[in-house]
Amino acid sequence: IPILAAMEYPAYTSYIVPPNRAAAKGYMLEVTGLQQRYLLDARTYAPDLPTLNTTVPANVAPNYTIATTPTAGPPVGFTVTATPINAQASRDTACGTLTVDQAGTKSASGAGTSGW
Repeated sequence: IPILAAMEYPAYTSYIVPPNRAAAKGYMLEVTGLQQRYLLDARTYAPDLPTLNTTVPANVAPNYTIATTPTAGPPVGFTVTATPINAQASRDTACGTLTVDQAGTKSASGAGTSGW
């Protein structure tokens, strides 16, 4: 059994990385929608997640730190950033930190091109 566990654990850990990343990306896109709605009401983007009345979901928080920051203009904008933490940081080196901005431009800081 220890031999089988030693062989299967790496396969399992590589199996859970993409769903964790997908959950973070989904929440990031939700935050972009909240930012756009906030802009309609306040004529500016929100400076942080509490201003948008949202918190990082329980399935994302153990694996990513999510933040949104306004960017100076003109035109004004924002960036939503998902930084991997804990085991996700060491397992997801292909994507690394994910970002999306007000125009929908997506990027990843990792060595691979599979982030988004």
